[in-house]
Amino acid sequence: MAVRLSARLVLALFLAGTVRAEWAVTSSQTEPGSAAGIEHRRIELADAETRERATLDLALFSTKSATLRVIDNPTAENDLATLMPRENCLAGVNGGYFDPENKPVGLLISEGKLIAPLRKARLLSGVMLVTHGQLQLLRTAEYSSKRKPVEALQCGPFLVDRGQPVPGLNATRPARRTFILTGSAERAAIGFCSGVTLAQVAKILATSELAPGLKVQRALNLDGGSSSAFWFARKSEPFSISEQKTVRNFVAVVPK
Repeated sequence: MAVRLSARLVLALFLAGTVRAEWAVTSSQTEPGSAAGIEHRRIELADAETRERATLDLALFSTKSATLRVIDNPTAENDLATLMPRENCLAGVNGGYFDPENKPVGLLISEGKLIAPLRKARLLSGVMLVTHGQLQLLRTAEYSSKRKPVEALQCGPFLVDRGQPVPGLNATRPARRTFILTGSAERAAIGFCSGVTLAQVAKILATSELAPGLKVQRALNLDGGSSSAFWFARKSEPFSISEQKTVRNFVAVVPK
């Protein structure tokens, strides 16, 4: 009987260790932005179980001093690295989905102007909105036009909710990813991740220590793959990861 109990215990410990296997930070570098209250963090991670590696770039900012702005690119004339300094942005990433005719897919509001309406689709499960300078990430079902946002972008899927990875995300198709996150201590970030699956980036954001004292509460996926891009204004020359095709819109960090 003791032998059987020991075997069960060993099996339970093995399974528990497998479930808990997660991405761990192997190195992290931080540099200040061109204004106070924002920093660029480049984080290298590894999964001890699969030995896969990923690189995460975050523009981490205080929501007391900065917020997000949606910048439309209807003619597809501009890339991220060209538009961000022209608009005096602190950082930026590509935005939401668009169709082959470059029309936005899902809610799009820029500087108070409604460009595209809210849509009901499984993929478009979240909305980033800014009202009176306050940033929120909402489930699409939580959104109401009565909130009267100045900036809004519908995208998806949701990656993290209530501090936990969203279940059921695709775990087989790796690609470049961009996202928006909100966290503890009045902090938020836009970010870029090297080729990982949606399930992997959700787990990275929810379980890894991305910055001291930061706990990610919610995270929303943006258009990924060849659309993914990241730009950060440093005190010297900007840091930039270029998109591989033109995109319809961008999400930028701007001072309040």
